[in-house]
Amino acid sequence: MSIHTMRAIRIHGHGGPEVLRDDEVPIPKPGPGEVLVRVHAVGVNPPDWYLRDGMSNLPPETRPKFSLPTIPGTDLSGVVVAVAADVDGFSVGDEVFGLLRFPGFEGSTYAEYVAAPASDLTLKPAGIDHVHAAGAPMSGLTAWQYLIELGHDHPSPFQAAQHRPVPLDARTTVLINGAAGGVGHFALQLAKWKGARVIAVASGAHESFLRELGADEFIDYTKGRPEELVHDVDVVLDVVGGPGSKRFLRTLKRGGSQFPVFFGEFDEEENEKLGVTVTGTTVRSNSAQLAELGRLLDTGAVRVAIDSTFALADARAAHERAARGHIQGKLVLTVA
Repeated sequence: MSIHTMRAIRIHGHGGPEVLRDDEVPIPKPGPGEVLVRVHAVGVNPPDWYLRDGMSNLPPETRPKFSLPTIPGTDLSGVVVAVAADVDGFSVGDEVFGLLRFPGFEGSTYAEYVAAPASDLTLKPAGIDHVHAAGAPMSGLTAWQYLIELGHDHPSPFQAAQHRPVPLDARTTVLINGAAGGVGHFALQLAKWKGARVIAVASGAHESFLRELGADEFIDYTKGRPEELVHDVDVVLDVVGGPGSKRFLRTLKRGGSQFPVFFGEFDEEENEKLGVTVTGTTVRSNSAQLAELGRLLDTGAVRVAIDSTFALADARAAHERAARGHIQGKLVLTVA
């Protein structure tokens, strides 16, 4: 391989994990407002496999435009190796992490080098390594923008109402469905950081992990239905979402809020009758919020759990692991 090329995982056609190909491609050059990052680790997220299979889970009119071949990935942690002339605030040698160009699909982080918008990056917390830092951006920012601060005014394609996080404190009870996964385990910790009481819903295998993170109550959904066991909750964050999400409305008190990360089927009239609100949002790159999250990671107030790591060349195996589900924390690709 020449000094001008790098390894990158690319998608040439849509399908299962087998369509991920380990290619040799030119090293990108940073354009205006960008830095070149030598990638050390890459966070693996659901949009990576949505892109891989052609966004079949989204209505055609909401699918973002992209062309093939393309390099997937949005999350990275690495080291700055070049800086565009118009960029201030970063220097060669800085360790950085970030969520790149999201909600677009041009992050291209499944690679040895990435030309990254400086505005999407922040300094990596010194107290954690690249693997843990790479696991934080998308999942951590999703939890942050749903529960702590939205940080933008872009409307959701699935609703007219603007998403508004609910102030969390010791008087608030939050139920998190899918609490063991990437977004869920961050949401649990952020809610506890704010002082809230947290009910975690996951399969029984995750109980000790979630209690360790601070869950006050645990429900094994394979043994009981949360909507029959819990009432008078202030906030439901449903990380699983989808068609079954509506059942959690029964757990809310009047004035409560449900936040489905993957929007399901809700009836405005029914919500009004129950006296509850249902809103969601799409996570967006936000370096200021990521810097705040980074401070919590640095002090240990929040931690990134790693389910498993894979070499960049084994991205296919990482996607196969994701397809098996029941992930505890994050999947991360390491770049030698």
